[in-house]
Amino acid sequence: MSDPSNVQRPSVEDRPLSPHLMNYRLPLLPITSIMGRVTGVGLAVGTLIVTWWLVALASGEAAYAQLSAIIGSPFGMLVMFGFTVSLFYHMCKGVRQFIWDSGQGLDVESAERMSFAVFGAAFVLSIATWAFILFV
Repeated sequence: MSDPSNVQRPSVEDRPLSPHLMNYRLPLLPITSIMGRVTGVGLAVGTLIVTWWLVALASGEAAYAQLSAIIGSPFGMLVMFGFTVSLFYHMCKGVRQFIWDSGQGLDVESAERMSFAVFGAAFVLSIATWAFILFV
């Protein structure tokens, strides 16, 4: 038997890299899972903004006008649009999860189609909501 303590190990620089490290593409299902977590954080931040809005509404006209100016700015509108996208994405992903919990759509092809549907529905619902807000 050879002594394992004196075995020569290659240095980190000498180890070969996998050829797939440079061109690996994350599959759609993990992307939707990660986005669910990101939108959850976005919803937490958005809930703080909604709470701030309710406090400003209860505090009087001056506080409400100040908050309206902040939310009405281009950056504020972008944040609120992000909150809307997060809300609809999280909702659509929850519907997909409900379908999965019923035992439907668990094969890879169906799961990927439903992932595309989640992204598409969140986008369409967000655009429709903002079109309604801005133009009606």
